[in-house]
Amino acid sequence: MVDDSSISGFYKLSRDDRVKKLKEMTKLSDEVLGPLVDPGKVDMSILDHMIENVVGAMTLPLGIATNFLINKKDYLIPMAIEEPSVVAAASNAARMARVHGGFVATDTGPNMIAQIQVVEVPSPEEAKAKVMEAKEDLLAFANEQDPILVRFGGGARDLRVRVFDSKVGVMLVTELIVDTRDAMGANAVNTMAEALAPRIEKITGGRVILRILSNLAEFRLVRVRAVFDKEMLGGEEVVNDIIAAWAFAEADPYRCATHNKGIMNGIDAVVIATGNDFRAIEAGAHSFAAMNGYGSLTKYEKSPEGHLVGSIEIPMAVGLVGGATKVHPTARACVKILGVETALELGHVIASVGLAQNLAALRALASEGIQKGHMALHARNVAVTAGARGDLVDMIAEQLVKEKIVKVERAKELLEEMRK
Repeated sequence: MVDDSSISGFYKLSRDDRVKKLKEMTKLSDEVLGPLVDPGKVDMSILDHMIENVVGAMTLPLGIATNFLINKKDYLIPMAIEEPSVVAAASNAARMARVHGGFVATDTGPNMIAQIQVVEVPSPEEAKAKVMEAKEDLLAFANEQDPILVRFGGGARDLRVRVFDSKVGVMLVTELIVDTRDAMGANAVNTMAEALAPRIEKITGGRVILRILSNLAEFRLVRVRAVFDKEMLGGEEVVNDIIAAWAFAEADPYRCATHNKGIMNGIDAVVIATGNDFRAIEAGAHSFAAMNGYGSLTKYEKSPEGHLVGSIEIPMAVGLVGGATKVHPTARACVKILGVETALELGHVIASVGLAQNLAALRALASEGIQKGHMALHARNVAVTAGARGDLVDMIAEQLVKEKIVKVERAKELLEEMRK
């Protein structure tokens, strides 16, 4: 936990000075931060046991988003992403929300869904009724499979049954709702579903095929809202244009796909940094957005004072227990930098970054256009690709932006000229 995440001029510091500042603010040791600030210190034997056929590691840039105040608590937020402008944009949006109290986050609890698919059911509606009649016994048996989870306050909470037609006939699907506490929960819910399958078969007279969690975690939602200052955004006209840009995404799936992708730019970066499953989060987010016709994960309106009020509602199945979050030393360091104590708190942070990132993208689109800021940062990548190093990177990038020719060929020409 940090006292104040609003670091002035953090981006102007050298990387070494940023690391020094990070150590000062988090009070974390070199042992903890070492693998994060120097990826070469990651023990390859750890990675070798994480997946199959390991030959090396792919290193992503990892930046720190600043200015985030969430539920009256300050956070420095690690973000692992290769795309320029994302970390800066999120930090700037957080600064505009900070003056009105920052982000306010709530949740529906850490509940996951396990599905048990049954086919060849003689009387589906009767079978549905029988499963519901056995609900309490089934929940009790499910909880016997994970006494540790139950001891920590989690466990099977509810059960529902759906009957629907499919390409291969009528299916009966029993869905178990499980409070997984600080775990993402895949192993826990899958184990319970496997154990219940024979009992469901006996009750329904059908045949169970799949027994697996759903990544559409509709009972594990996080909701975040924030007020973004109209003057810092650029005035009431910009506020109106941001709302119009959001309405475009709400009305048109072609625009909405890119709109929601911008939200996931921020969300995925934190999910990856903390060692969570970004594919699961992506799948859940887009499925949730499509439940009533594909729509925006965020909403915007004007406050009576003319400020922009933004909100997001999104499934957030992340954990602090198990998986890469506990195994990978960089992920462990990122969790320590965040200072989060529960999976729900981590979900609050991640959703807040998604809202901030979306607001920043909409503001850029509605005012100067997305390319101005994005290409300014992209120019540095182009300069590096052309072979520039050290001070030459910024010098060449500045010239590329000035000329509005952000291309490798021009960067190589400038590099040659400067070397002469």
